[in-house]
Amino acid sequence: MKYVIIPVTPYQQNCTLMWCENTNKAAVVDPGGNLERIIEAVERHGVTVDKVLLTHGHLDHVGAAKQLAHHYGVEIIGPHEGDQFLLDDLPHQCQSFGFPPCEAFVPDHYLQDGDEVAVGDIRLQVLHCPGHTPGHIVFFNQDANMAWVGDVLFRGSIGRTDFPGSNHGQLLNAITTKLWPLGTDVAFIPGHGPGSTFGEERKHNPFVADQLFE
Repeated sequence: MKYVIIPVTPYQQNCTLMWCENTNKAAVVDPGGNLERIIEAVERHGVTVDKVLLTHGHLDHVGAAKQLAHHYGVEIIGPHEGDQFLLDDLPHQCQSFGFPPCEAFVPDHYLQDGDEVAVGDIRLQVLHCPGHTPGHIVFFNQDANMAWVGDVLFRGSIGRTDFPGSNHGQLLNAITTKLWPLGTDVAFIPGHGPGSTFGEERKHNPFVADQLFE
């Protein structure tokens, strides 16, 4: 598996282009905006986009999803159906936050906890991790020992829980019961900012370090 991070939107959201080296099939994770920038990265690496994957329904993660899927003639997969209310509200979100207009949409497939998504020969395990949003999911690839966590977890922080449908207790539970069991050596790509490992966050993150729960 190979991947590149493409910072998009004024919030510098970590959109990821990942691809299977055996098949050249690719997925774009969380295309929040800057469609041309994403297409340029696809062309530069010479890969074939097979699907669009979404961790959750916030504008800066999904703003270019419908356009990108239409451009490549592929499906939008994810998030969990609990975030449909956010996707329905996209036109209002664009107006409120000064983003270019985008239409509401329904994904081609919602994802559930325990589902698996294929990108060529790559297998991504799906974990439903509510808290930041009700329908937030995380993608985990066991072979690479890597997770795409959206806005669940950051280096030194966790996702905000002051949005409609957010729940702080659910978020802490998702991190400690869904992510930590995957292993301390798992590296993760967050929705914003630099990556880290679960082990580092269990030691040093002021919100979810192990010593806080002893």
